[in-house]
Amino acid sequence: MPSSPHEFTSGNTPDAPRSDRPALLAALAEDLRRLGYTLDGVAQLLGPAASAALNRDQIIPALLATQRAAKEEDGARRLAAVVRLWLLAEPQDWVTLDGALPGTGAAGLLELGLVQPVPGTDLLSAKADLRPYGWDANQDGSGGAELWVASDLAAHQHEDVLRHDHVLGIGQASTTLVQTTIRRHARRALDLGTGCGIQTFHLLHHCEHVTATDISERALAFTRFNILLNAAALSVDPERLDDRVSLRLGSLLEPVAGEAFDLVVSNPPFVITPRRPGEDAAGQFTYRDGGLPGDEIVSSLVGELPGVLAPGGTAQMLGNWEVAAGAEWHDRPRGWVPSGVDAWFIQRELVSPEQYAETWLQDASESRDRRHYQEAYAAYLEDFGSRNVEGIGFGMVWLRRPLSGGPALRRFEEITYPIEQPVGPHLGAAVERADWLAAHRLEDAHLLVADDVTEERHQRPGAEHPGVILLRQGAGLRRTNLLSTVLAGFVSACDGDLSAGQIAIALEALLGGDDGAGDAGSFRRALLADVENLVRDGFLVPAAD
Repeated sequence: MPSSPHEFTSGNTPDAPRSDRPALLAALAEDLRRLGYTLDGVAQLLGPAASAALNRDQIIPALLATQRAAKEEDGARRLAAVVRLWLLAEPQDWVTLDGALPGTGAAGLLELGLVQPVPGTDLLSAKADLRPYGWDANQDGSGGAELWVASDLAAHQHEDVLRHDHVLGIGQASTTLVQTTIRRHARRALDLGTGCGIQTFHLLHHCEHVTATDISERALAFTRFNILLNAAALSVDPERLDDRVSLRLGSLLEPVAGEAFDLVVSNPPFVITPRRPGEDAAGQFTYRDGGLPGDEIVSSLVGELPGVLAPGGTAQMLGNWEVAAGAEWHDRPRGWVPSGVDAWFIQRELVSPEQYAETWLQDASESRDRRHYQEAYAAYLEDFGSRNVEGIGFGMVWLRRPLSGGPALRRFEEITYPIEQPVGPHLGAAVERADWLAAHRLEDAHLLVADDVTEERHQRPGAEHPGVILLRQGAGLRRTNLLSTVLAGFVSACDGDLSAGQIAIALEALLGGDDGAGDAGSFRRALLADVENLVRDGFLVPAAD
């Protein structure tokens, strides 16, 4: 890859783990693997209840479980010490860490910047969070992986307000983006706002080269550390990192100006934050606050991302958007999408300004100072009120630069109920169906009912006919579609034998298709329009040729 003035190559960034000690990184990876410090190993040590509580950031059950494990045989005792050090932020003594991680030793952990001395004691406390991460085989179209991820300690692991250059670990938003991303082979991918590198880990399993950017030097330092710690699992040669990964320092798309990518993923700093006169970047939480007013960080990315996409390239991101009083949620996002670009927005949640303020003040532990909390809460409400904002939406965004012609997909929908995860493969199938509809005559298609679709009929006791007929999907976005009697009849005939046009003609002859105004084709047109929606949503699928 060509060099860039934004290239980040430092292996020794202040207040971040060091990645310029390859022998120590290799020793640490081997120690962690031998110890069983993996997702399965930690889950087995803690048990189901304590593991579930820890996933909710509740550490007491895990503390109790590791106290019990500390009295057991050597393997469990050593694993418990490492779990207590990094997941529970409980200091450990030098001798214990030397025994648990013999290849690295307590001195090696100090040199790497993963621990620090507790003044006046022989204990070492975690300076960073280091936890197992991974995914099963074929979850993203590739083999599985067992990794370790370093990030800053979270709010539940210490008593202080988060530092403003906090590097976020594995959070709900990052896993949501992982599950949402459509995984296909790509030559060049961009992870915009990489944080600790979660998206890059997944991209490296199906992309030839990944460029990862961030405005934070500490974030890039954590990403570099994590990639090199997991080099073998990520198929990265530590001596030739540039062959597969380029780390870039800079804001938004500035570090990749003039370049084109086949896939862009981004969990940007989309949190809407009240702006203050005279504020500077040092006072912003860089992992969540892009420094722009309102939802401009998301609107600017939606408008600009197509400019870095290669023909046929796609972008997927998460975001917040403001919903003004009396407006539809999609009014603003619809206006952000450039002409000629495919777009699909799915709103997953809508909250009030009060709920939004509470969520993000709690996120950074800002509720611990009562006066500060009151002032910050009021600032949120004043900020939203100044723009007449009644709600804040959160959701997923998919964009594509078409290979040729106009957009085949322009969709804005709200889905707030639980969906299947990972949903990325189902989103990819939906895009393929939209492309198929744009390229084929529906009348000529032979259709089948999708394998996961069931039909429900509801009627009053004693009634001759059902009053409600529903189609339900058991997978993917798990949609439900209310059918008319005519459309239900069409679906029941979709066994691949007759074409859609032939079924429509038969129903027209059976039920009478004249609309009373002399338009004998209106029945078929209306029916086939409904059928097209069923194909688009995956209830009906084209039969194989």
